[in-house]
Amino acid sequence: MSVLRPSALTQRLAEIRAEGRAALIGYLPAGFPTLDTSIRAIEAMVEGGVDIVEVGMPYSDPVMDGPTIQAAAERALAGGIRTTDVFDVVRASVKAGAPTVIMSYWNPVERFGVDRFAASLAEAGGSGLITPDLIPDEAGEWIAAAEAHGIDQIFLVAPSSTDARLSMTAEAASGFIYATAVMGVTGQREQTSSLAPELVARLRKVTDKPIGVGLGVSNGNQAAEVAKFADAVIVGSALVRCLLDARDEAAGLDAIRELAQDLRAGVEKKC
Repeated sequence: MSVLRPSALTQRLAEIRAEGRAALIGYLPAGFPTLDTSIRAIEAMVEGGVDIVEVGMPYSDPVMDGPTIQAAAERALAGGIRTTDVFDVVRASVKAGAPTVIMSYWNPVERFGVDRFAASLAEAGGSGLITPDLIPDEAGEWIAAAEAHGIDQIFLVAPSSTDARLSMTAEAASGFIYATAVMGVTGQREQTSSLAPELVARLRKVTDKPIGVGLGVSNGNQAAEVAKFADAVIVGSALVRCLLDARDEAAGLDAIRELAQDLRAGVEKKC
């Protein structure tokens, strides 16, 4: 069956666009450092001003993730995180007030069962799935399952993507298009990528769908830079680092809340 109404993600992005600002999307992995703490961390992130949450699915071979997210995933996996636990985190994130998507490599989805994954994500109240290693022309089974359960299909583009690839990806995507601002793996950077504005400009020529830019943003000033040309600013490693570097859970949650506040102030800056 086709989707009869926009997802919570699509609705929230439209509301934020109407406000004249970029959305703030925050990423944290499920189960890091524990299942309960990962839920409290997401709640703190939302309290701090994150509009939309990406829940990371920990995976043993995260080839596109940098050392910070890899370290968090390893801790979560060592703690016994399961796919069903990830859906519980999604449920808690939605309850906290944020449209929520999962970011996952394709292998865990396939192992769980493609239609079963889409159905479970929908049942948990999730809006979409980001698939960093799945391209639209190889995603027929996922697209069919996602459409059947009202789940957005969020695909990635990179500065190396051809114009034809950008057009095809934009056509296949729903929710938003994930534009990776730099080449290589994820991680905090001292400066935002100069390639990002050009990539977004190329996308604007082929689509009016929202474009989120990720990989590298770590503070409010960088968020403000990206917010000048993107519909959403995506932050991951900097938020994960708050927990990795904290002396205890309470300090980590405070650091996440404070960083989210700084990032939110950044996306709300008027040029």
